[in-house]
Amino acid sequence: MIRSTDRIRVMHAGTLPRPQELFNMTLAKMLGRQVDEAALSQLVREVVRENVGLQIETGIDSVGDGEVAKFSFTHYIGERLGGIEMRRPKEGAAPYGVNGRDEQEFPGYFDGKPGFTGAGSNPAHFVVGPLTYTGAAALQADIDIFNAGLEGYSPEETFLPAATPGTIEHWLANEYYPTDEAFLFALADALHEEYKGIVDAGFLLQIDDPDLPDAWQMFPDMTVAEYRKFAELRIDALNHALRDIPEESIRFHTCWGSYKGPHLYDIPLADIVDLILKVKAVGYSIEASNVVHEHEWTVWRDVKLPDGKVLIPGVVGHASDFIEHPQLVAQRLLRYADLVGKENLMAGTDCGIGARVGHPKVCWQKFRAMSEGARIASAELWG
Repeated sequence: MIRSTDRIRVMHAGTLPRPQELFNMTLAKMLGRQVDEAALSQLVREVVRENVGLQIETGIDSVGDGEVAKFSFTHYIGERLGGIEMRRPKEGAAPYGVNGRDEQEFPGYFDGKPGFTGAGSNPAHFVVGPLTYTGAAALQADIDIFNAGLEGYSPEETFLPAATPGTIEHWLANEYYPTDEAFLFALADALHEEYKGIVDAGFLLQIDDPDLPDAWQMFPDMTVAEYRKFAELRIDALNHALRDIPEESIRFHTCWGSYKGPHLYDIPLADIVDLILKVKAVGYSIEASNVVHEHEWTVWRDVKLPDGKVLIPGVVGHASDFIEHPQLVAQRLLRYADLVGKENLMAGTDCGIGARVGHPKVCWQKFRAMSEGARIASAELWG
């Protein structure tokens, strides 16, 4: 993983803009409808290539493929696992979604809003047999397309993201394994193949885990102590999935869910920061710029970042279409530099921005603002 040895390096959390045509095709494929695979592959190649160039143009040092070939950052894995059956859920009450505590406080607020997993949206993927990894060909296609998009460019770092066992668990209902632990570790064994394939291909592995904070909303009756025990099991499963992958090749990203809503009952960073630091990774990308979580930079006054690790606070976000001023970005970075050291700091986004900010140009302008803010902070820190 790259370091801020002479200036603050800049990354983003993964998802990048894609045209409506590509979104429609990936949605159709996810729903099991027939698509023109050759046309889909060609369109993905074109969009990845364009997004690689735009990342570099806007000052991104850690360049990704934008996840544009996937309908969502989690559901794609359903195409890469054996032992799964997709069907309509049974009638009955749905589990709480990642906005569960807020949904109780604000009844009706989430009704009709797209992208939520609350009432009426039971999982449609069911584990009905031993979980196996069947995604080698699909992963290789991702790798080949990304490599083609990188031709002629030389970014400092390239990465591919993958979801964690705990995050995938949100939409994958277990009907086969006898316990949560057996299910999670079987899922970890299958995901290990995806993780290792990314690193073996020469990319940084970014582990995406909104589950660690946002599952707190899914269980409104849990205490913090009970939730920490719940979360530790999922971290143990993740570390099992990462078991023989070099720590230096792993970056961990976490957030409180990408939905736009109240977030009144998000679990505080202070209650889980030690759990985050238990994840086998060299870098920790954490949501930090929105109005609910920006104040939590003060947590690092009391929590020491372990030696050799890198903190990547979100300094621009997906929760607003406002484009952050570069001076604000710089101020945010300077706060963290004072606490963790400039060499142990990178600039990042709260979450994958992609289509979450209304228009592709808003995404790219946010990246420009982040890069300019990093330059301003670097000039003050290095002279």
